[in-house]
Amino acid sequence: MRNAPPLALTIGEPAGIGPDLTLSVWRRRTELALPAFYVIGNAEFLTRRARALRLDVPCAEVAPAEAPAAFARALPVVPLGLAVTAAPGRPDETSAPAAIAAIRRAVADAMAGDAAAVVTNPIAKSVLTRAGFPDPGHTEFLARLVAEKTGQPVMPVMLLWSPELAVVPVTIHMPLRQVFSTLTTALIMETARIVARELQARFGIAQPRLAVAGLNPHAGEDGTLGTEDRDIVAPAVAQLRAEGINAVGPLPADTMFHAAARARYDVALCMYHDQALIPIKTLAFDRGVNATLGLPFVRTSPDHGTAFDLAGSGKADPSSLIAALKLAARLAAAQPALAPV
Repeated sequence: MRNAPPLALTIGEPAGIGPDLTLSVWRRRTELALPAFYVIGNAEFLTRRARALRLDVPCAEVAPAEAPAAFARALPVVPLGLAVTAAPGRPDETSAPAAIAAIRRAVADAMAGDAAAVVTNPIAKSVLTRAGFPDPGHTEFLARLVAEKTGQPVMPVMLLWSPELAVVPVTIHMPLRQVFSTLTTALIMETARIVARELQARFGIAQPRLAVAGLNPHAGEDGTLGTEDRDIVAPAVAQLRAEGINAVGPLPADTMFHAAARARYDVALCMYHDQALIPIKTLAFDRGVNATLGLPFVRTSPDHGTAFDLAGSGKADPSSLIAALKLAARLAAAQPALAPV
């Protein structure tokens, strides 16, 4: 039985804190017992950033299979073949191509079985959008790459995980007014099925407990504060229960996240982005991990942004990246090996 392949870590937005965090966590690899990983990027760029941060981090250009052997002595770098020149806090014309190419390469490596999982450093959506990037975020881009590779559409589900709380937004990156036209009983059900299946398969939870939040204040107050909870959310919960999934709701979102309430479920399904992300970022801002369910490989990411104001300062907290690397290794070990595609 061959050793598990390394994790693929993308460079993220080069002008953000992703490179800083990558250099920092590699220096602490032994202390933190980190799994072997390689960063997809540019070794010259990372060496310059390490020098600016006064960090002693040698970089070694490698193929993915060579990364585990190199990991003890140098930061393994799988080169993109692109020059990267962005200064900390100052994205330039090299930022978007490097960020996009790194994600594409990480997905290709995972689909080929060369990477055990994909871990993505933060990207700046505004920078990518100005460069013509068509997807609203990482999650949707990953799903498109898988569909391009396999010819089959996939439904990505965003899970925000921490020891204190796990949440899933049913609708993700869209204006709030669009949520009301997008949310359907079928969408809630398909999201919940994926969540229940992967909590069993990857997280080892035999009977996952799903708490489903209402869309409106007080879960609609039986239609007096909006009919969506009665007409869309409640039927989804009833059908999920009929299928044997342990789901309850719709529940008033304002009473779902205190300690006693959290003890009653394994994951909260929320109807829109901020309903999910506000509580987990309040409870576990430095320890939360973004994991994408519904893909044929494991993907995790730190649950924070590019923090341009901290880039190059050496003050960025690596806790979320550390948690993302460790969770990726844990989930990858729990799933069957992916047949190369």
